[in-house]
Amino acid sequence: MLEMVDLKKKLAKKEFKRKMPALERRLGELQRACKDKGIPTILVFEGLEAAGKGTVINRLLLPLDPRGFKVSPIHPPTDVEKFWPHLVRFWKLLPARGRLAIFDRSWYDRLLGQRVKKEVSRQDVERTFAEILAFERQQNDDGAVIVKFWMHISRKEQARRFEEQEKDKARSWKVGKDEWRQHKAYDEYIRAAEEMMEKTNTARAPWVVVEAHDKEYAILKVFETLAATWETALEKCESESRNKNRQLAVRLPGHSVTVLSKLDLTQKLPKEKYDTELKQLQDRIRELEYVIYRRRIPVVVCYEGCDAAGKGGNIKRLTENLDPRGYEVIPIAAPTKEELAHHYLWRFTHGLPKAGHVTIFDRTWYGRVMVERIEGFCQPAAWQRAYREINEFEAHLANYGAVIVKFWLHIDQREQLRRFNQRKRDRYKQWKLTDEDWRNRKKWPAYETAINDMLANCSTSYAPWTIIEANDKYFARVKALKTVIKAIEKRL
Repeated sequence: MLEMVDLKKKLAKKEFKRKMPALERRLGELQRACKDKGIPTILVFEGLEAAGKGTVINRLLLPLDPRGFKVSPIHPPTDVEKFWPHLVRFWKLLPARGRLAIFDRSWYDRLLGQRVKKEVSRQDVERTFAEILAFERQQNDDGAVIVKFWMHISRKEQARRFEEQEKDKARSWKVGKDEWRQHKAYDEYIRAAEEMMEKTNTARAPWVVVEAHDKEYAILKVFETLAATWETALEKCESESRNKNRQLAVRLPGHSVTVLSKLDLTQKLPKEKYDTELKQLQDRIRELEYVIYRRRIPVVVCYEGCDAAGKGGNIKRLTENLDPRGYEVIPIAAPTKEELAHHYLWRFTHGLPKAGHVTIFDRTWYGRVMVERIEGFCQPAAWQRAYREINEFEAHLANYGAVIVKFWLHIDQREQLRRFNQRKRDRYKQWKLTDEDWRNRKKWPAYETAINDMLANCSTSYAPWTIIEANDKYFARVKALKTVIKAIEKRL
């Protein structure tokens, strides 16, 4: 593919100077329009060393408002960054709505540098293709504009630029053994780049090959591409605003007989047996905590459940005998203004455990398909596609080696009312009972439908749901501990 690129393309400096002023003004206007419409933009610049990525990025930024963009130069992952799944560090760098993120190299290094150096297996490469396609589709579905530029130069031109830089005292530091090693493996890098672009070139996130021998030509092509992309995005935004209530034609499974309706909530555990089992299970999970640390296995435990189902007490029994240096409990509240300005999964990437540690989420990303769905905090199209996005998000964690345990703690309406009234009478627990709890209780049927949809759509082999019959707190706590222990032991 790349051998067909015409690298002789040039633009006369006079023509460049004639075209650029109007184009620069247009880009400034489009940036402001995208900010006003809340359209996030992701630009990826890839290419071999000395292809001119830095030069083009620098020139691109000159007409733009510096308050609206951030440039992220990407290097191979550090030893610390390797403690998380591949895409996590890039999730954290995604732009808020209305902002521009420019990546000087990106998540594609895994398919280029690391691949050519044989640092990843073929299986990892294939899996990374799928993960990147999902990642980019998720951002685009959430409104992001994505353009990926491949800055292309020939092997001969790369050598010429290296030699030129070596002679320049101010730039000689840019060329070393690694750069010449890449030059020697030029053909391997090009083959990897061609497959990368072939498998990840989509209408949502297209690759644009930039003939980069001539600097002026390369700059103009990037400017014109971005202008056209922003214009298309703004037109699409205007069209969608006129049809914002249109729902996706997604058919969710019906639930005449639901998972929740078949639960036996009468299950109990005597206090004496509970005390004995709790001690044994807490001792075992502390042993496993040290094992997963040594084996560098991350563990994600997700708690969801009805109001007053006992999540807090359950989490307390899970953690009270653990080494506090090895786990973190993250309570999830309503999203902040900054969190709302990003993809809904963005805020959860900041709390994921590094390899060998445990993160326990008290409520999770499943709020998207429950409270946000029921309260109308997001469009139907958004929560309908969230089932797939969540499965992909969890698959990325599982592919890295994470153990994922998800609990739904369920109680019946009578037990919930009893606990609400108990909290109301106990001045030390009154803070737990809010007006929102009472409002949610009135929407019990709607929540039950959403819960059943969630369980049906998002219970997978790598991240299964475990329903905890929680009318009896002793039974619920022991079942949760047993489930976590079993999941970790299975991974070992």
